[in-house]
Amino acid sequence: MEEFFQQLTNGLAVGSIYALIALGYTMVYGVLKLINFAHGDLFTIGAYLGMTLLASFALHETIGPFLGLVVLALMVMGLVAVLGAIVERTAYRPLRESPRLSAVVSALGASIFLQNAVMLIYGARFQVYPEGLVPETSVDLFGLYVPVVRILVLFVSLALMAGLYAFIQKTRIGTAIRAAAIDQDAARLMGIDVNRVILLVFLIGPALGGAAGLLVGMQYGQINFTMGWTYGMKAFTAAILGGIGNIPGAMLGGILLGVIEALGSAYISIAWKDAIAFFVLILILIVRPTGLLGERVADKI
Repeated sequence: MEEFFQQLTNGLAVGSIYALIALGYTMVYGVLKLINFAHGDLFTIGAYLGMTLLASFALHETIGPFLGLVVLALMVMGLVAVLGAIVERTAYRPLRESPRLSAVVSALGASIFLQNAVMLIYGARFQVYPEGLVPETSVDLFGLYVPVVRILVLFVSLALMAGLYAFIQKTRIGTAIRAAAIDQDAARLMGIDVNRVILLVFLIGPALGGAAGLLVGMQYGQINFTMGWTYGMKAFTAAILGGIGNIPGAMLGGILLGVIEALGSAYISIAWKDAIAFFVLILILIVRPTGLLGERVADKI
C-alpha cells in the first residue's frame, strides 16, 4: 500500500502540471477554436527562465526560500505572459480572418521558432537546475514520506488552478472571456472588446505554462529544449480527455492522466506508461467523444 500511495502522490503532482499546461490549450481553443501549438514551447521557456533567474539572483538566499519562490514564480509568469502576447500579436492576430489552415501553419511555425531559439541560446544539452530553493527532504504524512518538492508542486498547481477558476467564474473580466468563447459577434454587440479578451487569454495561458515549467525544473532537476513537445502533447491529451474548451475538464483530465501514468509505470511497465495513458484516452473518447465533462464550444449556425 505504501508504494501505491507514493505513486498516487507522484501522479497527482505530475498530473497537476499537465493540468496547468492544458489550461492554456483549452482557453485558447475556447475563444479562438484554435490549438496553440506554440504553448508547449512557452512552457519550456518558463523552465529555462526560472533556471536563469534562480542562478543569476539567488533569490532564496537574499530574501528567503518562501518569498524567493513567490518572486521567482511571478517573474517567470510575467515574462512568459509577455512572450505569449507577442506570439499572439505576430503569429495569430494577422491571420484571424484567414482560413483555419493558415493559422495552424503559423502556430507550428511559431513552435519551431521558439524551440530552436531556446536551443541556440542555451544549447542542446540537458541543463541542471540550481539547488537550494526547495529543501531536499521528505514530510511524514500518516507514515508516508513524501518529498517536500512534490507537495510544493501539488499545492502551487492547485492554488493556481483554483485562482483561475475563481477569476473566470466570479469577475467581470472572466464573464467577458466566457461570453467571447460562446459567441464573439454577440459579445461585441454587448460592448466587449474581443481583441483584448483574446490578448488576455494569451497572457494567462502562457503565464500558467511558465509556472508549470518552473515546477518541472524544481521537481526533476534538469530540463531540455525539446521537453515542450512531450509535456505539450500530454497536456493537449489531458484537455481532450476532460473536454476541450472546458476549464474544469482540463484540470480533471490533467490530474487523471498523471495518476494513470504513475500507476501504469509502477504496476505494469515504465516503458508502457505513455501507451497506457493514450489507451485510456481512446477508451474514454469512444464512450464519450466530447470528453469527461463535455466540450464547451459555441454552436455555429
